[in-house]
Amino acid sequence: MAHPRQPLYAPHGAVATSQPLAAAAGLAVLRKGGTAVDAALATAIALTVVQPGSNDIGGDLFAIVWDGERLHGLNASGRSPAALTREAVLAATDGLGAAPATALGGAQASGPAMPARGWLPVTVPGAPAGWRDLHDRFGVLPFADLFADAIGYAENGYPVSPNVAAGWARSVEIQAELTGPEFDEWSKVFTVDGKRAPRPGERWRNPDAARTLRRIAATNADAFYRGEIAEALAGYAARTGGLLTADDLARHTSTWVQPIKAGYRGHEVWELPPNGQGVAALLALNILDGVDLTGMSLADRLHWQIEAMKLGFADAHAYVADPEKVAVPTEELLSPEYAATRRELITDRAGTPEPGSPGRGGTVYLCAADSGGMMVSLIQSNYLAFGSHVVLPGFGFGLQNRGTGFSLDPAHPNVVAPNKRPYHTIIPGFLTRGGEPVGPFGVMGGHMQPQGHLQLVSHTVDDGLDPQAALNAPRWYWHADRSVLVEPDLLNARSGPMAIGELRQRGHALAVADDDDSPPFGYGQAIWRLPEGGYVAGSDPRADGCAVVY
Repeated sequence: MAHPRQPLYAPHGAVATSQPLAAAAGLAVLRKGGTAVDAALATAIALTVVQPGSNDIGGDLFAIVWDGERLHGLNASGRSPAALTREAVLAATDGLGAAPATALGGAQASGPAMPARGWLPVTVPGAPAGWRDLHDRFGVLPFADLFADAIGYAENGYPVSPNVAAGWARSVEIQAELTGPEFDEWSKVFTVDGKRAPRPGERWRNPDAARTLRRIAATNADAFYRGEIAEALAGYAARTGGLLTADDLARHTSTWVQPIKAGYRGHEVWELPPNGQGVAALLALNILDGVDLTGMSLADRLHWQIEAMKLGFADAHAYVADPEKVAVPTEELLSPEYAATRRELITDRAGTPEPGSPGRGGTVYLCAADSGGMMVSLIQSNYLAFGSHVVLPGFGFGLQNRGTGFSLDPAHPNVVAPNKRPYHTIIPGFLTRGGEPVGPFGVMGGHMQPQGHLQLVSHTVDDGLDPQAALNAPRWYWHADRSVLVEPDLLNARSGPMAIGELRQRGHALAVADDDDSPPFGYGQAIWRLPEGGYVAGSDPRADGCAVVY
């Protein structure tokens, strides 16, 4: 991990995200009199250009907004094409599917799995509509103004940042193994001379993306769902084996939702309800709320956190699906009574938990806050790096592969089906105390996200750390079974080596990450409100980004 950073204090407003040019775009909007939502949107739109492997115009978006009085949630994720059925997937993959390197951990059952690349996992992109819907409700500057920096970077170019360049290079290796006409455009748009990724500091341009962003800005996103871009997408799908149609795009809507919460030591931790996996973090925090972590040894504390997170994931993977299509027992899962029954399952040994039975009746994260008290927690993503690797010719953007999150188990509530939202990994978070706002937070990184939320909240509430110190702290990551990966910095923590040894004795298959790999610990951001006004902001030292303030 990079050298720990110091927190930034702001009298008026702040923006934090994983790429500095995007953060600066948001700050410029704040200084022009824009709201936190305006700033968040300028940041998010710029991120599609300056961090394209992690998110793109063809991705999805979720957001939580504190408007100064209460929270609002927006689910701007897309649904599957009307022609996408389990039978269609099995027929196209000879009944085998293709086991992807997903970030869902145990979410994928044994047997056939959704493919990770190509047209089959492509769902309707929700980000452009999400930008429009957030702006319609909470923006004050003209919508088109929020695209200015993104269009400028796409048209005139920008120097690629180091972590973005490293991830880009890995995606070029993946692209080399993909065959089929739907993959041809990716190398034309996202490589240098069709051979390699841009290097750190090398100037990168995407003029076709600039053209697309101009059309979205000028039409309030209508061109994407009913106009020129929609027609091009539907035509390209028809020519290259895709199922996406003009009707699928025209039918798309975002959904305003009520955020869900768990109580934790006098605070409230807020997430969005399914189809996102935020409930996994809340389930784990509900379990831990009945345990005094502050009085524990480091080994005990980590053991309880890991085991609670496993239980949270077990239930999320069993029950999270599109609530418009199936009944998801969210209220029952988050009840104190259910948390108590799950807490009793944790012993002093590492476990491999099963889901319980509640009673029934490649992502970017950013946050922004303004001088009026509005705060935004926003996350958008392609999913796996560069998503499906399907790029629309002439328009400079790729499509997400969120359909990879569907199950092919016909008995699972998340089974693939037409016009359905899949299990989603991307989750924005928000923290309040006694109903008063503390601030927005998030940790991107697939399966890491609920785990990052739990650890960030614990460092904040249990340890009293500022957002930057909480983000600097070493992290652990659980993927499946008893396997746990920890950051090397944990060895430097007080009692760290002893705790690692004790966790291994308890049955955890614990390994220390190699800095030379691409570790899965995610990139986080957070902004907390100060008691006397203003904000304190933090940005993850594991990424290229920063917090910017005024």
